[in-house]
Amino acid sequence: MSHRLTERSVDHVVLERSDVADAWRTKRWPGLRLLTPNWMLGLPGPVAADLPEPDGHLTAPEVADLVAGYARRVAAPVRTQVTVQAVRRRPVGYEVATDTGAWRADAVVVATGGSAHPVVPACSAGAPASVAQHTALDYPGPDALPDGGVLVIGASATGVQLAAEVRRTGRPVTLAVGEHVRLPRTYRGRDIFWWLRATGVLGERHDEIDDLARARRLPSPQLVGSAVPVDLAALAATGVRLVGRLARIDAGVARFSGSLHNVCALADLKMDRLLRRADDWAAATGLDGTLPPPERFPRTTLPDRPLLSLDLATGEIRTVLWATGFRPDHSWLGLPLFDRNGRLRHDGGVVTDAPGLYALGLPLLRTRASTYIHGAAADTEALADHLVAGLTR
Repeated sequence: MSHRLTERSVDHVVLERSDVADAWRTKRWPGLRLLTPNWMLGLPGPVAADLPEPDGHLTAPEVADLVAGYARRVAAPVRTQVTVQAVRRRPVGYEVATDTGAWRADAVVVATGGSAHPVVPACSAGAPASVAQHTALDYPGPDALPDGGVLVIGASATGVQLAAEVRRTGRPVTLAVGEHVRLPRTYRGRDIFWWLRATGVLGERHDEIDDLARARRLPSPQLVGSAVPVDLAALAATGVRLVGRLARIDAGVARFSGSLHNVCALADLKMDRLLRRADDWAAATGLDGTLPPPERFPRTTLPDRPLLSLDLATGEIRTVLWATGFRPDHSWLGLPLFDRNGRLRHDGGVVTDAPGLYALGLPLLRTRASTYIHGAAADTEALADHLVAGLTR
């Protein structure tokens, strides 16, 4: 957004409470890899980033270097070590209160993202004190975990990456599976994100989606940044025990839903539907003959009778890893701009009932691509135009 505003000769400043890309350095475990391949990471600017291996996937430290390097290349006017405490309305524009003084601005862009805090169910308090608990934001890496079994709660991208990484150390791993999105890493010789872009899935706009609130809560796909599959079948083949969604923890006993077969069948069905859409697109565009033939993947193999309860006090489980999603933190705004679920109300990044206030970096902000780094290019182009038009008026 800073680059877009510079292009349009808009005087601006970027306030950062720590250092540029600090969250990628300090709140992501080093083994994490992006789901999207490097060829999708192009951002607008005068100098392209040096990204070797187009089909590779950056680690968290490499993403931090990418963002910091981008800030330098576009000469973003960043003020680091500045904590924003509140945003208040003025007769015209806003006052931004910080721990180093106040700023006055005609427009404010909130680019703090959607992953400020992990979502941890209240039932986590029912786990015995002898069991270590971590979220994806404070996970110290597999070697720092206590010896013994690990229970991973959540089977979207974060959960399956954690389960695979911990299992490689030889520890017993149990994975609690709820609603999830199953996709192959590659399909007919192309990365799945190539298909998502080519078929128009990533370009679907927020105002074209029937149940937008649900779409914005959809789990990230069960992918990992490598050619190694991490869907449930692959994890089970390595010895990961699959159980249903965590329902509650009562007196130290974890209780799991009996819906494991149903949620996996639904994920398989949706994957097949997407792959048929890809095949139809390939046929319609004449690319069918240039690609390998269509594929179909086996159903997810599950135990006939999945475990329904697990006593966490026996010592079998020494660690619980909560991979149950994230939520943004906009509480510091101090403005009545939230829905009944505490989410910032906005229309494609234009904050509702607050002229000159914008949001960036939220899931499905304007299109499905908004959820991923490369989506910022189109989002900021549109929002910068809207912002400049507002300043002109």
